[in-house]
Amino acid sequence: MNKIVVTGAASDVGARVVAQLSSAQPRPTVLAVDQTTLPSLPPGVEQKQADLEFADLRSIFCGADTVVHLSSRGTPGETNPVADQLDLLIAERVLEAAAECRVDQIVLLSTALVYGARTANPIPLTEDAPVRPNPDFSWAVIRAEIEKLTAEWKAVHPLTAVSVLRPTALVTDDDLGQLARVLHDARLGVAADGDPPVQYLHIDDLVSAVTTAVECRADGPLNVAPDGWIPPDALRDLEGPKPRLRVPLWMARGLAAVRLRAGLAPIPPGVVPYTSHSWVIASDRLRSLGWEPAYSNEEAWVVSHNPGPRDWIPARRRQELALAIAALGVIGGLGVLLWLLRRVAQRSSRVRRAAA
Repeated sequence: MNKIVVTGAASDVGARVVAQLSSAQPRPTVLAVDQTTLPSLPPGVEQKQADLEFADLRSIFCGADTVVHLSSRGTPGETNPVADQLDLLIAERVLEAAAECRVDQIVLLSTALVYGARTANPIPLTEDAPVRPNPDFSWAVIRAEIEKLTAEWKAVHPLTAVSVLRPTALVTDDDLGQLARVLHDARLGVAADGDPPVQYLHIDDLVSAVTTAVECRADGPLNVAPDGWIPPDALRDLEGPKPRLRVPLWMARGLAAVRLRAGLAPIPPGVVPYTSHSWVIASDRLRSLGWEPAYSNEEAWVVSHNPGPRDWIPARRRQELALAIAALGVIGGLGVLLWLLRRVAQRSSRVRRAAA
């Protein structure tokens, strides 16, 4: 690795990737590219402020051995067709410039959502599974189109190593990522019937996956997730009691569309199937390159969760308390009902005595 260009370098993932790549030995030249300036740069890192939609990418890429393309205008978990189409256009410009500059390696960031969420999905999905995102979730559909564009480009440039990373829902310290938050919110309240297993990936493990792909000159798609997954009962223990009304998938999607149009909840209807059917992935191919996640699925969830007062109570105890509170509510409601019935009976008795 002599010179590495990282696009989207000001993002949470990009800034960490730049820092980790710049610390490798022997030390490469790292060029951090973004529309905004980075507040601080590791020693030896150069910076280029550029809009990938309009900039002369050949002047940026030429002389580079590797291009790590992390830039994205679209937001995971949101529906923004204009931004998503712009991501496709920018990916095409990146590939064209990389070809003209004869870049040896390209690393692209995609998503595990490209597999789609369906009842027939095997558990877990490997990189050999077909790419079939749910058609009404544009963010996932565009990532699949970018992957198709990249595969066609790779067929014309077979000597260039191309890695496409497919991470599961990303989280950071004390915060669920945007996609993880939307998926979480879609499972609450009126939710689609179904309890698939879930996965959470800590941002540090995604960063190490990117650097592993760069260092190993990996070729092909790479799933990125911790080993295994969180089954539904374990997720309920982690989250504690949550209100949920189960409805058919079609009804949940319709309600999500209504709430989205009314501005009541930012849950795209296309996300709903991902809360009803499994899309968990296996990262054996990435592990064979030496990648080791630092966080399990459960650990990633815990560090991303900002605990409230009740969260310090063990999950089983929380459930017992919730049941006890519910029972007290029922008893209290019955008491009020009996009191009202008694008052009505007393009033009727007084009326009858007055009439007599």
